[in-house]
Amino acid sequence: MKADKASQTAQYMALFRALESTQPANKRLFIDPYAVSFLDGKLNWAARLSFLSFVRNYVQNTIHKKIPGALTSGIARTRYIDDLLQQTVQHNIQQVIILGAGFDTRALRLDYLSNIPVIEIDHPNTARKKTSILKKTLGHLPNHIHYWQTDFNKESLQELAVREKLDFSIPTTIIWEGVTNYLDAKAIDHTFAFASQFAIGSYIIFTYVHQQVLDAPETFFGAQKLLKDLDALEERWTFGFSPEKLSAYLQQYNFVLLEDSGAADYRNRYLPNRPEKGYEFYRVAFAYKA
Repeated sequence: MKADKASQTAQYMALFRALESTQPANKRLFIDPYAVSFLDGKLNWAARLSFLSFVRNYVQNTIHKKIPGALTSGIARTRYIDDLLQQTVQHNIQQVIILGAGFDTRALRLDYLSNIPVIEIDHPNTARKKTSILKKTLGHLPNHIHYWQTDFNKESLQELAVREKLDFSIPTTIIWEGVTNYLDAKAIDHTFAFASQFAIGSYIIFTYVHQQVLDAPETFFGAQKLLKDLDALEERWTFGFSPEKLSAYLQQYNFVLLEDSGAADYRNRYLPNRPEKGYEFYRVAFAYKA
């Protein structure tokens, strides 16, 4: 994935969160007052005007036509990962690492993270843009958030950990959202090897796409068009897991799979009154360092 593409992808997820934040209080899954700050041009205007229900409906319908299922899948996934993260905090993890953080705002909007060190790791292009926006929005960068920049074409996670003196002895939760499908098998292996160094009692929450969407996209609604559009953007998906093989794979790195849910599952859980078809190939896995 190109360095500047991460920022583009991050903007779309920020748009989804901004739109959800304009829902009535009794209907929204979360509120993210920071998301709109990361949006440029038309996306920014669309988000700011979406407090008007007819504008919000128009924007949501437009997204669904272009990327069927992506919006509700992304919103439900955000809330699901929020809830999984809270579970790990209740089990006394002492730091959070967000790999490929993009414009993730969990460290800002989730009260239960206010006293926990959060390390965000991303490409310098995206990280610099994010910190610049936050300085303008907040006036300063929060003390409990550490923004680490690295170009993975030049430096490995292990080298970054040495440079920043990362403490692997602390029970840690790693969030790895929206990244694995752009990598190759070697990069996936290296990341799980990195994660396996953390203390027993650590967790990893990560997303992936079903291998079948890469092998036979016609079996999933909307997938053929999506993959074609991604190719045109030079953002081709390159990696997926077969769900039935995931548990055994994680065991190689001393992780026990606790949950593995597809988009249809977490949409049904969090958005039963907003049914939408598409994106069923996207999944969230939750594992424990044993």
